[in-house]
Amino acid sequence: MRILYIDIDTLRPDHLSCYGYHRPTSPNIDRLAAQGVRFDNCYVSDAPCLPSRASLFTGRFGIHTGAICHGGVAADPFIEGPQRQFRQHLDWTGWVPLLRKAGLKTVSISTFGERHSSWWYYVGFNEMHNMGKGGAEGAEEVTPIALDWIRRNGKSDNWFLHYHIWDPHTPYRAPDEFIQRFADQPLPAWYSEELRREHWSRPGPHSAQEVCGFGFSDWEKEMARRWPKQPSVIDSMAAARRLFDGYDAGTAYADHHVGLVLEALAREGVLDDTVILLSSDHGETLGELNVYGDHQFADSITCRVPMIVRWPGITDRQAGRVDDGLYLQNDFAAT
Repeated sequence: MRILYIDIDTLRPDHLSCYGYHRPTSPNIDRLAAQGVRFDNCYVSDAPCLPSRASLFTGRFGIHTGAICHGGVAADPFIEGPQRQFRQHLDWTGWVPLLRKAGLKTVSISTFGERHSSWWYYVGFNEMHNMGKGGAEGAEEVTPIALDWIRRNGKSDNWFLHYHIWDPHTPYRAPDEFIQRFADQPLPAWYSEELRREHWSRPGPHSAQEVCGFGFSDWEKEMARRWPKQPSVIDSMAAARRLFDGYDAGTAYADHHVGLVLEALAREGVLDDTVILLSSDHGETLGELNVYGDHQFADSITCRVPMIVRWPGITDRQAGRVDDGLYLQNDFAAT
């Protein structure tokens, strides 16, 4: 069995064309959805990034793992105590260790562990690739490693590959050609100048006045210098367009790289024999609740994620089916 888990950071499903978005952001992901099953109501139990992946890879809720936040003691799993013995509990119960126990070679192409000092993330992986920028790398720095690994190993049997790209996470940085795709595309109908003005009247972290979450600080000035495509304030509809176009361009850029990986599997002759799962760690609020370009609340926009499963021999007769049942992503491990 070959399993590819495509993990696109900060990807909200309603900005994918196959989930009904009016902008053409995701032709490659759309094809996956047409060939498999698209789950319409999949949610992460714990968000944002660190607690979400802790829940995914352990198959447990944050209240049981202890990893419920990005910092302090709430960012680390509970100490196991005397029952730990020689090896920790996760060695026997985690998603990746269980796959490895089943005979699969487990491979990670991700900087997640280093970005969050989440060293437990590496438990169960035979092979780890870290680009070394802690999430600041674009897909163009991640995908070549995946393509090379597939070229060297794709034809072998029994592997699990976790391919993780950060686009469209802030700061928005997709190449200009992807941003230009949306220059003439209307913004989502729910967003208006009236709403923008109302948001502008209410400051706060990641609000219209403080998109980067740090107020008008030297850090925000540095962000504006290093990442000119990332708006720091939403003081006009033109700035709002930069936000939406930046996020959607990041989504389209991620989709483009998904296409490159699928093409690599096809060249090796194993695409039709590979289980493909696609999901994310959380969504992204783009003005909802006056939160711009972040994922800080326990709201439906943040916690709902895409889930697409294309499983040869399992989903063949269900191609294009939409499952509208309620699912939690951390059930991947048990399933």
